[in-house]
Amino acid sequence: MAALKPTNYQGDVVWLGRVTQEGALPSAPVEALEFTFDGPVGEVHGGRTRPSCSRVSDQHAKGTEIANVRQMTILSAEELAETAFAMGIPEILPEWIGASIVLRGLPDLTHIPPSSRLQSETGLTLVVDMENRPCVLPGKVIEQHHPEKGARYKPAAQGRRGVTAWVERPGRLVIGDTLRLHIPDQRPWELIKDVRG
Repeated sequence: MAALKPTNYQGDVVWLGRVTQEGALPSAPVEALEFTFDGPVGEVHGGRTRPSCSRVSDQHAKGTEIANVRQMTILSAEELAETAFAMGIPEILPEWIGASIVLRGLPDLTHIPPSSRLQSETGLTLVVDMENRPCVLPGKVIEQHHPEKGARYKPAAQGRRGVTAWVERPGRLVIGDTLRLHIPDQRPWELIKDVRG
């Protein structure tokens, strides 16, 4: 029996970009991205491994070499618009928050199950790690374009910051391609509410 179930949900690729400067947040828009097992080619967040950070400090001391399941950030065009509205600004450009891929049409993208796959018609397959929690860094970039609004980003983006992902099967992605959602054929863990409190 297959462990992953194809769904009828999909997202159209409406924006692509990559971060090319170490220590910088904004990404540069591109028309296409090539993906290897190391992630998007030319992306500073790529690589098979990465140093651990504060997100996994309960599991690994900061700086420990771990597998890189954060090779890219995938966002929803609809969720970006909702975040901008909540901030009281007309829009948030994907490059301001370091986006790799922006999809339109995939409902509740930020909360798709961890280990879901997003697969293109040509076979490129991206594995969702988990929700990408918002931080204050994008707010600093947004502040440059919308003074006195940047601090609103982190609360406004809660539950709308997209997901991080890594490459399971390399390939090429261009604007206009479609990624279909495949989800794990597994019920939720019965004790999840006890752990989350």
